[in-house]
Amino acid sequence: MATSRFVGYLESRKNIAGSGCGLAGLVLTFTGVAGPYWPVVVVGLYGAGALIAPPERPAPPDFPDPSAQLDEVRGDFRRLETYLADVELPPAAAGRLTELTELLAALLDPGWVTEILAQDPEAVHALSRAVRQDVPEAVDTFVRTRWWTRLAPGQEPPERHLERQLGLLHEEAERLAAGLRETEARRQESHTRYLEDRSK
Repeated sequence: MATSRFVGYLESRKNIAGSGCGLAGLVLTFTGVAGPYWPVVVVGLYGAGALIAPPERPAPPDFPDPSAQLDEVRGDFRRLETYLADVELPPAAAGRLTELTELLAALLDPGWVTEILAQDPEAVHALSRAVRQDVPEAVDTFVRTRWWTRLAPGQEPPERHLERQLGLLHEEAERLAAGLRETEARRQESHTRYLEDRSK
């Protein structure tokens, strides 16, 4: 630990600036300017250089790679599919769920979509939230409340809530897919313009 701190100081800006000023002090000594007080001059110049050196720039945080995050979301999506396979849903809700999971699977499919998603952290977050929170929570809430509504007649059936929730999630995923298609189209247009400009 102490060795790494020492090595870190040797490589620091303060030591480099102080050493440069200390060398200037040695030059003054050899030219006879410093006189008999040369040790004080060298140490003083080293200290002054270390004091005026700019502060160390902290290293930027090392955030995870978005493509690695997408790999984790893919693994979570496979677990979600396993969970959904064991859940019995009414036909209308099951149809909406199938449409939603097919769209999510297409968004998570490796290829050009992944490349674009990796450049959009908000899209990765939205996809992650849908897979890890929104879909399982909507289905689990339906499974837990279904039997309870039989004891309280007159309430709106929970399958209607589930259908609306899945519909809203599908719309959100469609907006995400549309944004990705638009980004890809802009990228293609930009590349076409680049090739056209290059050929002039």
